[in-house]
Amino acid sequence: MGKKAKGSRKGKKAWRANISSADIEDFYEKSTKDALSGGSLSSAPSDSLFFVDKSTDLSVKRKIEKHREKVLRCDSVLQKNPFVQSVPSSTLKKPKRKQMGVSKASDATQVGTKDDSAMVDIWDDKGEDNRKSKKKLKHSVIPAVEVEHPGCSFNPSEESHKDVLAHAVAEEMQKVYQNELGPQPVPLTVPGKVIDEEEMYFIDADNASDDDDEMNVENENEDTAQEKRSSKIKRVTRVELNKRARRKEKMKKEAEARKMEGVSKEIDSIPDILQEIAKEDEEKQKKHLRRVVAKQERLKSCPPRLGKYKFEPAPVQVLLSEEITGSLRKLKACCTLAKDRYKSLEKRGLIIPTVKSSRK
Repeated sequence: MGKKAKGSRKGKKAWRANISSADIEDFYEKSTKDALSGGSLSSAPSDSLFFVDKSTDLSVKRKIEKHREKVLRCDSVLQKNPFVQSVPSSTLKKPKRKQMGVSKASDATQVGTKDDSAMVDIWDDKGEDNRKSKKKLKHSVIPAVEVEHPGCSFNPSEESHKDVLAHAVAEEMQKVYQNELGPQPVPLTVPGKVIDEEEMYFIDADNASDDDDEMNVENENEDTAQEKRSSKIKRVTRVELNKRARRKEKMKKEAEARKMEGVSKEIDSIPDILQEIAKEDEEKQKKHLRRVVAKQERLKSCPPRLGKYKFEPAPVQVLLSEEITGSLRKLKACCTLAKDRYKSLEKRGLIIPTVKSSRK
């Protein structure tokens, strides 16, 4: 059968049959999507779609002030830069007590009032703990004011006065003996006689003859050594080499045996070694304690060395037997209070000891 003949497209029947319905289908699809999504955006009011963000808006007064405010170059350099972080080592940590004492309300107000563009007073230390940690000074064992011996009083008892006087005499004699019996300094010049030209000639001649004799003796020694070497050189046979090898191996075995024997003896003597170690530790501990006690006793009498010169204690202020009158009015002036306080500061290690200069 052949194909069915198509009708004419020019008639009204063909027009109705070929009408497109794509627009209607698109409208239905769009309406269903809008219904599923909550409604059409074109029909929604503008208030629900948009809102005015007023969080960063400034009041009219603030705008005028900001417009009028002019910052100089020298002031803008001192402003905080939010992009530059401070060096961690330069920021001082706040103490824990102050951090615990700060309330949350004060933190909130600080955050609210903080403005990067605001001027910062570099001399204002409020709210910051910029105090440097001060080094605690070691308290000296020596008291600030020392009470002298009763024998140093203006009216002492006879026994106490004799004791202090004997102590002062012993110190002075010790200084005298130290100067007399101490090592003598090396002299800058050595005394001697002037040598004449004739004596210098004879001295040079004697030195030349001694050098010639030494050269002859050395040459003779070298000749005898060469003769001995030539006589000692002999041809070594195979038998001698084998003997040497066997002797060397035997000595090696004996050394290993002695080494093993020494190791076994050390293993057997482990308890004795442990006892010796314990004794050495005990002795070291006792020695350390003695050093600590000696250091404390030494600090009580004189301070640690601080400068070039050592501390020299002041002489004992004791009156002689003839100077004791028993009355303050007849007392002889011996030392001033300023000198006594200065020596006390030196003794406690608060200032560096100095020496009285001889120049004026």
